Amino acid sequence: LNGQMEAGYHEVSFDAAALPSGLYFYKISSGDFTSVKKMLLMK
Repeated sequence: LNGQMEAGYHEVSFDAAALPSGLYFYKISSGDFTSVKKMLLMK
């Protein structure tokens, strides 16, 4: 996702069908704010 969104709750879905099970990292950035979190994908 790239672009400006209004303040509030937002949800993002992605297709992980082609990804193997494992630990993944995702990054959320907005202005001066950046957060990196872990996501565990189990199939």
